Order: sequence, then structure tokens, then C-alpha cells
Amino acid sequence: MPGTEKTPPIALRRDEGEAIWFLDFLAIIKGSADTTNGSASVIEHVGRRGSGSPLHVHRQEDEWWYVLDGEMTFWVAGKIIEAPAGSYVFGPREVPHTFQVSSDEARFLHVTEPGGFDGFTRAMGTAASSLEVPTSVTLPDLEELAATAAKFGIELLGPPGIPPAEPDEATPGTK
Repeated sequence: MPGTEKTPPIALRRDEGEAIWFLDFLAIIKGSADTTNGSASVIEHVGRRGSGSPLHVHRQEDEWWYVLDGEMTFWVAGKIIEAPAGSYVFGPREVPHTFQVSSDEARFLHVTEPGGFDGFTRAMGTAASSLEVPTSVTLPDLEELAATAAKFGIELLGPPGIPPAEPDEATPGTK
């Protein structure tokens, strides 16, 4: 269509992209809102056992994860999902969720659609000086994190950690 911006191809290998120490993760931005013409944010994360996010809800985007290495535990809409390597988990907008690394280390792909989460990652992170998971991290207090998250349409609902599950036998892979 005339006047429509074309998005150029993106091709990055493992360990390529903008590296940021985000909370207690190494985050490598593979595709940003700018580079995907707003369609997605694609970020590879590496974290250690216990690393995760506070309970939160996205108001503007859907979110999904693909576990590349290790194991993770997700809590999405009251359901606990054990996610070993090769697992895909989807968290639609307006649905509360959180996650935590449950193996010694995990590497996962995190995607939000439309894009924009890369801006939050930059706002709460610092440029990584190496491609290692940060070893000494001063996590922001929840008030600072909540205020910054709100600017990106994310509402914090509770602290990090996996809440108890609500019983539902209908969803495969959940407790």
C-alpha cells in the first residue's frame, strides 16, 4: 500500500541484540517496537532459580513465552503451569500472571504483541557489560517498579512468587 512503512528483515543469532540487565535477568532484545514497526517486542531472557516477575497484568498487549532451556513455573489466571524446555505459554492481555525460574537456570523467549515491552525493559534495566546473568542485583522497590510499569500499561498486583492455584482439571499442563 502506498504510504505504508515496510519493516526491514531482522536476523540475529544467539547472543546478538541489545543486552540489558533487567531486574535479575540478562535480557537480549531481538526485536523492539521500533524494529518491528510496532508489531512485537521479542526478548530472550536468561535467569537463575527463583528469578521471576511480580504478579501483574498487561492492559495493552498479549504476552507469550517459549522455554528454550531449563524449567519455569507460570501462574496464569489462577492456574499453575509447569513449563520444561520446549514449552509454550500464552498470557492474554487483561489476565493476571507471573512466572519464576524453577531450574538452576532457564533461557526463554518472551514476546509481547503489539510491541512496547522493550521500552519497559530499557526503563528498568541497565546496559549489560557482559552476556552473563547479573550476579549482584539491587532490585527496585515495588513502588518504583509499579510506577514505571504503569507508564507502559502494566499493573502490578502483588509481589514476586507463585500464588496458590485455583483448581481446574480442564487445562492441560496445569495444576
